[in-house]
Amino acid sequence: MNGQTASTHRASADAIEVDYIIVGAGSAGCVLANRLSASGKHSVLLLEAGPKDRNIWIHIPLGYGKLFKEKTVNWMYQTEPEPGLDGRSVFQPRGKVLGGSSSINGLLYVRGQHEDYDRWRQLGNTGWGYDDVLPYFKKAENQTRGPSEYHGVGGPLPVSDSRCPDPLSEAFIAAAAETGIPVNNDFNGATQEGAGWFQTTTKGGRRASTARAYLRPALKQGNVRVETEALAQRILFEGKRAIGIEFKQHGAVRKARARKEVLVSSGAYNSPQLLQLSGVGPADLLKEHGIEVLLDAPGVGSDLQDHMQVRMVMECPQKITLNDFVNHPVRRAMMGLQYAAFRTGPLTYAAGTTGAFFKTDPRMASPDIQIHFLPFSTDKMGEKLHPFSGFSASVCQLRPESRGSLRIKSADPSVPPAIRINYLATETDRTANVEGLKILRKMLNAPAMNPFVTKEVEPGTGTVTDEQWLAYCRQRGSTVYHPTSTCRMGNDAKAVVDQRLRVRGLEGLRVIDASIMPDLMSGNTNAPVIMIAEKASDMILGDARS
Repeated sequence: MNGQTASTHRASADAIEVDYIIVGAGSAGCVLANRLSASGKHSVLLLEAGPKDRNIWIHIPLGYGKLFKEKTVNWMYQTEPEPGLDGRSVFQPRGKVLGGSSSINGLLYVRGQHEDYDRWRQLGNTGWGYDDVLPYFKKAENQTRGPSEYHGVGGPLPVSDSRCPDPLSEAFIAAAAETGIPVNNDFNGATQEGAGWFQTTTKGGRRASTARAYLRPALKQGNVRVETEALAQRILFEGKRAIGIEFKQHGAVRKARARKEVLVSSGAYNSPQLLQLSGVGPADLLKEHGIEVLLDAPGVGSDLQDHMQVRMVMECPQKITLNDFVNHPVRRAMMGLQYAAFRTGPLTYAAGTTGAFFKTDPRMASPDIQIHFLPFSTDKMGEKLHPFSGFSASVCQLRPESRGSLRIKSADPSVPPAIRINYLATETDRTANVEGLKILRKMLNAPAMNPFVTKEVEPGTGTVTDEQWLAYCRQRGSTVYHPTSTCRMGNDAKAVVDQRLRVRGLEGLRVIDASIMPDLMSGNTNAPVIMIAEKASDMILGDARS
């Protein structure tokens, strides 16, 4: 995958010179490559540590289950032992392939609440209120339902409805209504609260990663150069100005020079790691690993947040779950044929068919819990489905107070960093998860679900008291794969980037990905990251013109 031309790049075997270097070809990086190259005036180098997106399971929606533990396309990180989860380490899959996590994620298109962005603005981040970011969500979007006040058409990113409505998922919406949670046909419209179907980043039953939606069209321009299996070693500086990247590819160390800017889009784990490796981070940490301190920036790697989820598993008396399709050779073959012929059926399932957003306390201004409903069940995502007919639903606290950190363990870029999330560290977080699970149980026991429930498998009806629920959260809580805020935007002493995503105290360097979020959004993070990259592209091009 290479769209370079001799006229737009000066390159030798070891040196490359372009206008913009983007580190990380993920949800943000592919957007930047597309938008910065669109005029034909600027040359772009896109570096990706992983391979091209050739794995067949990337392109089949349900294939995310096959990619959880696929180390060829996945960083497969682990947290340090989590005190709030009985000392367990939590698996942290992140995309290491063209498209990044948009190539291996659960495909849900959820923007978060209007209030999230207004809160960012109120924290002093001018230009990041809901009214400011909505145009960029619309610009990115090609909404199959057509244009509206909240949605756009004609953008690179396809946003589609389910191609496999199933009776379990329908019943969940009805059950939510029976427990007082209204039906909501658009979680990304006027309000988020309610229960309904999730929309997905798919087109015609195939995954639409940013590599597919943004990068492939950009490569036709001829001014984008992509280097895969290229692990960034460090950012190169002249004084306090970023001028390039040193990267390792096929055993050789190479350098690339940026005439205009270096843009770090490596995600909430790899972006702060690269800054720390480059001498930008907490001075004591850098000195500990023998790294010369270019800028003492204590906020780099601080304020890590993630969404935790806790699942409930139900046994179903009817053989209509994905478990029944996958565990029966004939039905499994039919499922494959249905997808091959029509791009429909269970192979189009996202990591949540339907869901709900609700408040654990009616005094709250907006929902604090998200439910992901799945017509299948397993002990852990990415592992074998249960042998019985089963389905699951998980509680996710939307705005956790707990904060963690990302710290390098070595000056060697190939050594994974120390990830500490501190799940369930505050009373608010513990209470929200317990109350959310109690409400979810009511939903799963509502009349609409009765024909589909034999028994509650996990945690089981013996879990009744708040103490028992909390113990279950500690035993079974895991990630929903939404790490953010490790290079957060703001004006305070620990803020890493300003409102234009420029690294404070340095020149020619921006961070553009989930790490810049001032705090965690109320929903899945992929759509917001794409929005951030769309907005950043306009800022970069505007600054280049001026």
